[in-house]
Amino acid sequence: MSTDFFTTHEDVLAQAMEAIATRGYWSPFPESASPRFYGETANDEGRAAFESYLGSDFPLHLEGASGRVGSEVSPFGIELNIGYPQVPAERLIEQSAAALATWREAGPRAWAGVSLEILKRINKRSFEMAYAVQHTTGQGFMMAFQAGGPHAQDRGLEAVAYAWQEMARIPGLVTWEKPQGKHDPIKMQKRFTIVPRGISLVVGCSTFPTWNGYPGLFASLATGNTVIVKPHPAAILPLAITVGIARDVLSEGGFDPNVVLLAAHSAADDTAQALALNPAVKLIDFTGSSANGDWIEEHARQAQVYTEKAGVNQVIIDSVDDFKGVARNLAFSFSLYSGQMCTAPQNVYVPRDGIKTAEGHMTFDEVAAGLAQAVDKLTADPAKAVELTGAIQSTATLHRIDEARGLGMPVLSDSRRLDHPQFRDAQVQTPLLLKADAGNAAILREWFGPIVFIVATDSTEQSIELARQTVIDHGALTLSAYTTDDGVARQVQKAAEQSGVSLSLNLTGPVFVNQTAAFSDFHGTGANPAANAALSDSAYVANRFRVVQTRWHA
Repeated sequence: MSTDFFTTHEDVLAQAMEAIATRGYWSPFPESASPRFYGETANDEGRAAFESYLGSDFPLHLEGASGRVGSEVSPFGIELNIGYPQVPAERLIEQSAAALATWREAGPRAWAGVSLEILKRINKRSFEMAYAVQHTTGQGFMMAFQAGGPHAQDRGLEAVAYAWQEMARIPGLVTWEKPQGKHDPIKMQKRFTIVPRGISLVVGCSTFPTWNGYPGLFASLATGNTVIVKPHPAAILPLAITVGIARDVLSEGGFDPNVVLLAAHSAADDTAQALALNPAVKLIDFTGSSANGDWIEEHARQAQVYTEKAGVNQVIIDSVDDFKGVARNLAFSFSLYSGQMCTAPQNVYVPRDGIKTAEGHMTFDEVAAGLAQAVDKLTADPAKAVELTGAIQSTATLHRIDEARGLGMPVLSDSRRLDHPQFRDAQVQTPLLLKADAGNAAILREWFGPIVFIVATDSTEQSIELARQTVIDHGALTLSAYTTDDGVARQVQKAAEQSGVSLSLNLTGPVFVNQTAAFSDFHGTGANPAANAALSDSAYVANRFRVVQTRWHA
């Protein structure tokens, strides 16, 4: 390698490995958009870079492109009209396979070093990425900066750290000696070589293209696999920028830039299926709907598949010390990015006889009304609320709000459109809160978007069992519970462990069930239908490479 990226970033990698071992707070990428961290001109330069892409062809050269493609629409209503090179699926496979021949020979130090350099350069362009994420996903700017930038970069670095840790367990050259009693010992030399699985396919989603895309991209790249990045047709730009940076680093390092390729395509063609079913594709990372994830799991039998799909996230309210704090925390969780998060809570279980609070007994209706009032208060000022809710990414989510409203359940807080002070055509909606009963089958599916059911149960025991069985049957990425009773807390924890879902207890402060911190929180468990892997752990990376041994007599 003409440039030793590994040595340049070895200290950061060591710190990352320490962080995943201790699981305390650590990040090398500042989440604050302050000029103190990124420079006085970083925001202006990032915005200018984003605006330079509008109405033009994205500056990415891919061999064999048959034309341009792109139909992204900003949820905030501005014109994008960006064209991306479209390369046929078979040509992408050919190029990726050719690049693999040399990339696999580079070895773990080069794989990790290149990955770390890519992440460093992505971080320097965090403002540019923030505008790209904002105007393809609908996230508010600060969320787009943090979740689409430094937090996504954290998740990518976390995957590299796990990959390096697992590869470092394998020795290179060893001497093997077996005693033979009176005879001379048998001596052999053994060499263990780490080899990649092959071509990796990363299938991006429309709401968190970098945060959900980077773990798979960097886990595969750091273990020697070539990567074809297939963005969702509605959110190509953030991953196109990523691929462009990766190809620059690869070229500077003396490698074939086709180690990382972009598979941009229209929503109507079969590029995704053609790539997923190609025999040369050995790894697939997918984030999206259960229907598409199930299809990949069922049909892409030649590949190791990692999926994050739909789930029903739930909240159990048993008893509270500070109901106002609970209501504020949950209202924020309901409203954050309009519920367009795989971790957003949907079903809130409250005993129909009410709950105990520090101020006395609260009826079910008082709890439900209190949660609705907290949402209404949080979203009362549109100018402030739009920065929290962002905009609706897909018209399918708007239809889903109407569908939920049409279920005939009592409306606790109706979803209403907010005027965005900066973007006149932005599609912004407040959460819809509905009153439901535990026996209503409608609550047993995911209602992706700003849709929340306050569900009456017969008791806390029923709430716990309903949550447990729902996770087992339908999957979930988060479970939250509020109780002042240690015994109930233990029951909920046991139910979470049995069903395989991460649990948050009594969140009332500035930490929300929607959020997870890289290097500390595992995102997903891989133990329920919502996801078959965790971001990130050893299992997420260890099966992306193999060990081939050569032995001979010493």
